[in-house]
Amino acid sequence: MTLRNGLASLLCPEDSVLVLIDHQPYQLANLNSHDPQAVVNNTTALAKTAKAFGVPTILTSVIADRGGLIFKQVTDVFPDQEVIDRTFINTWQDQKVVDAVKATGRKKLVIAGLWTEICVAMPTIQALGEGWDVTVITDASGGTSVEAHEVGIQRMIAAGANMMTWLALASEWQRDWARTEHAAELTEVLIQHVGGSGIAYLWEQQLLNTSVAEPAG
Repeated sequence: MTLRNGLASLLCPEDSVLVLIDHQPYQLANLNSHDPQAVVNNTTALAKTAKAFGVPTILTSVIADRGGLIFKQVTDVFPDQEVIDRTFINTWQDQKVVDAVKATGRKKLVIAGLWTEICVAMPTIQALGEGWDVTVITDASGGTSVEAHEVGIQRMIAAGANMMTWLALASEWQRDWARTEHAAELTEVLIQHVGGSGIAYLWEQQLLNTSVAEPAG
């Protein structure tokens, strides 16, 4: 297996395309590898981060009339975008999804979805076999059990996939705080979705705007 290392292996927004797969009520109902609310939060943060950096994002569901619509928190980030609804369990067998990805001209595929061991693993393994560079965002994904999630990840790593969390991806896309083009949008995502770090940032801003008391004399 070719090792993924060196500066060129790090992701940048200019060559990334994000595919969010089956973040739907049916799948969420049997999500047991993660706290469901955390996955909703992380997926929403991932979607907002992609939008902030101008990364094309494809939204896809499977049989939405039975499994439910993609989480409103995610579709609200892309209010005018069509959700591609499939019958294929394996997203990468749906030509409409593949064509949408190819139309972006991007070469590095970033995937998150429910469930890890099925709806993430299948397209990841197929796309890898077709020569795509694939990164899976593990904390915006989840499985029917901890074992299922972890075995799915191991299977994808063995096939050559790269694993990251959404905050690691955001940091890799930003790369340098001297790059101010998207820093304000990213900071807003961090405030909304990174818990203690977001609160600490707001506190820091409060302290910077608080007058220093005059010493008692």
